Amino acid sequence: MGRIQCAKLAQKVVSAEKAASLIASGSTVGMSGFTGSGYPKAVPMALALRMEEARAAGHPFRVRVWTGASTGPELDGALARADGIEFRLPFNTDPYLRERINRGEMDYVDMHLSQVAPMAWQGFLGTLDTAVVEVSGVAADGALIPSSSVGNNKTWLDQAKSIILEVNAWQNEALEGMHDIYYGTALPPDRVPIPLTKPDQRIGEPYFRCDLDKVVAVVETNAPDRNAPFAAPDAAAKAIAGHLVEFFRHEVARRRLPQSLLPLQSGVGNVANAVLTGLLDAPFENMTSYTEVIQDGMLDLLAAGKLRMASATAFSLSPEAAERINADMKSFRDRMILRPQEISNHPELVRRLGCVAMNGLIEADIYGRVNSTHVMGSRIQNGIGGSGDFARNAYLSIFMTPSTAKGGAISAIVPMASHVDHISQDVQILVTEQGLADLRGLSPRQRAAVIIANCAHPDYRPMLEDYFARAEKGSYGRQSPCLLGEALSWHQRFVETGTMKI
Repeated sequence: MGRIQCAKLAQKVVSAEKAASLIASGSTVGMSGFTGSGYPKAVPMALALRMEEARAAGHPFRVRVWTGASTGPELDGALARADGIEFRLPFNTDPYLRERINRGEMDYVDMHLSQVAPMAWQGFLGTLDTAVVEVSGVAADGALIPSSSVGNNKTWLDQAKSIILEVNAWQNEALEGMHDIYYGTALPPDRVPIPLTKPDQRIGEPYFRCDLDKVVAVVETNAPDRNAPFAAPDAAAKAIAGHLVEFFRHEVARRRLPQSLLPLQSGVGNVANAVLTGLLDAPFENMTSYTEVIQDGMLDLLAAGKLRMASATAFSLSPEAAERINADMKSFRDRMILRPQEISNHPELVRRLGCVAMNGLIEADIYGRVNSTHVMGSRIQNGIGGSGDFARNAYLSIFMTPSTAKGGAISAIVPMASHVDHISQDVQILVTEQGLADLRGLSPRQRAAVIIANCAHPDYRPMLEDYFARAEKGSYGRQSPCLLGEALSWHQRFVETGTMKI
């Protein structure tokens, strides 16, 4: 029977094409997947083919798609190319889908990742017709062995009218036992505290529960997760990592952090991964992580014994690292826990555990307001992801970025952010390759002076100094000086000329 040990579900094995035929146009589909891990591969591809055929015949076929976060090219990419998505939440990184969103051809809701499952339970998102969930196996009693991500799968399986399972034999069987699926969440007024007080604590079950009568199809697959490789750290990323390591040393010396630091959270991306890699040679031992994703750098820390354990909701690994962990899962399994994202990103737990949150950004302004999502104020890049879940509730809220983009044509430090995802009260530390700005306890004008001096690129620092000096004299008020007619002129100049430089 292979990976499907349950006789009742073994009788429901069908082709991907047959399974996809059970999804109706106009329906809402909850897909598994989080940052390119654990997403269904075969059924979405077969569904995309149906969509293309229907469109060619003059019958548009589109669905509403909910996921945990981003997925992979076989899902978001395939459905986007088939013009098959009319609505998408809560996070996306696929370039084809991004293009359609920015052309206004589909609706996209960018959400805090911790809020998706509760909002689904509250009914605000509507009815979930079908769940398409990848698992790594099915036990004899019908318990589902989760795959390389958990995300919102528990909620999709509970709420969907019908369920399609993809059982992926590529996923290592040693995944069994790694997961911690907590079924104790409830909506107000029945909500109770989540009984987790340490990042390595288990409070749930290793399997998904599932009403087997709702399963309408089971598809067997053998396909890898597909993630883009991480770039080798460049000079800017290494400098950012160096500034952060030195800051952590300082905080430990001041006894504001223990020698093992506090549970680390790291956003996804090359800079975040470089910071994790930078901790390999840092003087911190017995570290822990309570985060969204386990990245290459975190895997290296685990292998080196610097990181004692990592709690997340998914892997986000380069192809090489995915092969590495898949081949050696047993040695990592006892040091990793994968949880539902409503637990991995839960604000109550982030605050309780005292996480150190490290996230990337698109731009920050001189007062520390951070834009994580929109380029030039209107074009969505990816989404807020879990950065808001962590930033507002972390013991330390750190945002980091290279000081320029597009070969120097864009400054990451601007007079006013063109879109604000994180207000200044939620941003404590700002880091670029130029330096680190500790904003704790500073007034807006003090923040501006420190950010311009420490974080701005030398090509843009004089422009920022000039703007701030004139704003202090000509602003409507002096608490957060602003020249309303000029604050977004840098962005307008880039749109018109291709550079923020004068």
